[in-house]
Amino acid sequence: MKDSQTEGDLSGDVPARRGLPADGLPGDGLPASELSQDGLPASELSQDRGRRRDRAPACGLRQDGLGEGGLAERVGAVRVAMAEAEVDALVLRPSPDFRFLGGRGEGFLVVTRENYAETGTPGTLIPAAARRVGVDPEMRVRELFGLSVDAELVPAGAVLAPLRLRKDQGELDAIARAAAAADGVVARARELRWFGATERAMARHLRVAMLESGCEEILGVQVAAGEHTAIPAHRPTDRVINPGDALQVAVRGRWDGYCAEVARVLAVAEPPEDFDALYSVVLAAQSAALDGVRQALPAASVARSAQSMIEESGYGQFAAGHFGRGVGLADDEPPHLSPADPTTLTPGMALCLEPAVYLPDLFGARLADVALCTESTPRLLTTPPPALVVLDR
Repeated sequence: MKDSQTEGDLSGDVPARRGLPADGLPGDGLPASELSQDGLPASELSQDRGRRRDRAPACGLRQDGLGEGGLAERVGAVRVAMAEAEVDALVLRPSPDFRFLGGRGEGFLVVTRENYAETGTPGTLIPAAARRVGVDPEMRVRELFGLSVDAELVPAGAVLAPLRLRKDQGELDAIARAAAAADGVVARARELRWFGATERAMARHLRVAMLESGCEEILGVQVAAGEHTAIPAHRPTDRVINPGDALQVAVRGRWDGYCAEVARVLAVAEPPEDFDALYSVVLAAQSAALDGVRQALPAASVARSAQSMIEESGYGQFAAGHFGRGVGLADDEPPHLSPADPTTLTPGMALCLEPAVYLPDLFGARLADVALCTESTPRLLTTPPPALVVLDR
């Protein structure tokens, strides 16, 4: 995605006051050919990715509260699940499953009933008598052929997905930190100057703020203005943000290995006609979804709670098809909050609640907040979404 040549008047003291570069954003004034798809200078993005690789081991589970004892307990639970599923070995490449079991390098992690090791040649560690081998869904075809085993290959998720559904305390603490960081970035958005800027320019502001917050991987930034708020997967463009626009802002990323997303709805100068009413419906749906996060209830009940609120308002046909998903080492993992998901909620599940309503060619509204299922009332990890915020600049 190429950046625009004119980004509006973003100069002044706002970047310096909020911790952003005093001389403007990375990429300002550079030709589009020297910018990455993220809108940052290609050289800086490359350096940042290098820094992330350099510090990746420090973000591994063994350094982030799991401990060697906790890792041994987790591997033990995986081996029990392997035996129940009649899986003789797991072969994982860098992925959420890989990180779940403490993987920290660039090779493969092999788990058998006797061994646990990271290696560049996983085939040598698979027992010759193995009949079923669980493989990472992100493995490439040549990697699968490279195993050279006479065994049935099955998805490793059949073993690992049930164990990853319920987070331990170390994971919950990490998710809480990620949610707080994302929440802080979105809060900063209110203090930026939006009038006359483009969606793409403001998205760059948010990306810089995410990096400054310690985000190790930016998974998505959404800035949508006016009619673009009615497009669910809209990506920032050169559209200028004007007074009277509805505004959708969201940040999604990974902090210390764990993912979070926060989405908020704003208006510029004054909301469009009927927009405040639409937002109030989505806000009520978010509250209903949060109230529905109770142990022993099906995930579908959360979706139905939010869906009923939207349908009663008359916007049912314009509601998004799902109302949230699980978050953790991956940005999108079970359970999936749809009316068809029978997964039973249990304490330790982390959820991103995200009701949305989209009126084609007019405007839309989506909220995203991270919440935990507990033994009692649900715990919201982000600041509760407020009544519609109207920006004054």
